[in-house]
Amino acid sequence: MTSPSMETSPAFWSLGNGHGEIAEGQVAHDADQEPWVEVETLYSGISRGTEALVFNGQVPESEYQRMRAPFQQGDFPGPVRFGYMNVGRVVGGRVDLVGKTVFCLFPHQRRYRVPAAAVTPLPEAVPPERAVLAANMETAINGLWDGGPLVGDRIAVVGCGVVGCLVAWLASRIPGARVTAVDPNPSRRAVLEALGVHWASSLDRDDHDLVFHTSGHPGGLDSALALADNEARIIEMSWYGGQAVPASLGGAFHSRRLTLRSSQVGKVSPRQAPRWSHADRMTLALSLLADPALDVLITGESSFSELPAVMEELAAGASDALCHRIHYS
Repeated sequence: MTSPSMETSPAFWSLGNGHGEIAEGQVAHDADQEPWVEVETLYSGISRGTEALVFNGQVPESEYQRMRAPFQQGDFPGPVRFGYMNVGRVVGGRVDLVGKTVFCLFPHQRRYRVPAAAVTPLPEAVPPERAVLAANMETAINGLWDGGPLVGDRIAVVGCGVVGCLVAWLASRIPGARVTAVDPNPSRRAVLEALGVHWASSLDRDDHDLVFHTSGHPGGLDSALALADNEARIIEMSWYGGQAVPASLGGAFHSRRLTLRSSQVGKVSPRQAPRWSHADRMTLALSLLADPALDVLITGESSFSELPAVMEELAAGASDALCHRIHYS
């Protein structure tokens, strides 16, 4: 009989050179960990920005350890099994979880076994097809926590990928807030309108209290800085790997006493950390996915067998997709 630590299941591996493949991945993260659950994947989602950097081998060597995904196998630059948007059905392990549909920060793999504490059951109102957005929602929540928006704030979100759209959607629910999502891509207009958020291709107003930069493009940071009013906060949510990012810190940056700070989902925002755990934040993220309007953020779907070709297209920037979902049926 095969040892639990030696069991494998088909998984997607990034080779770190702009290519990937389906090969065997370990089923058990820690075969001796109890209690545990075994999960059959239903869907996984591609975190386009981060996974493209991994796929193309653009993770800086200085970040090899900090960038490790919770259940990563292999090491950067590759081959590496990397990802964190997995929805599946529990088929074994802790009895009270068997049969439940759960979200886990696990890579693209057909079957896996993890500690029971690593999975979060889906609320009844959230279908598994939409739950692939949970990690993006968690990132958006952490960004809002870092930004600390107030009632009536004038808020701009520069860059309307999935995370930017979710930040704008959450911010638009703050009473009295004026929220504008800024992206030059005209196809984003319909997406933002479906979410009830005002879209603009560009913006020349510099009266914002709070600006989020989520475009993933270095030039977007200067656009975000230009929108900020006196004592405003600019929250940088993009991650660039080893790419240099120029920032115009001359001009009005000092006279307006602007605050530029990073937001990263790996740690709970210091504002909430004394009271909120990672598990609490994930439970909140999943509960917020009950709104069917968020389905507009899932713009493509492919089978697991097609993932190497799909990832190559996405990482090359040849697709206009927001969240691309992978199905395992």
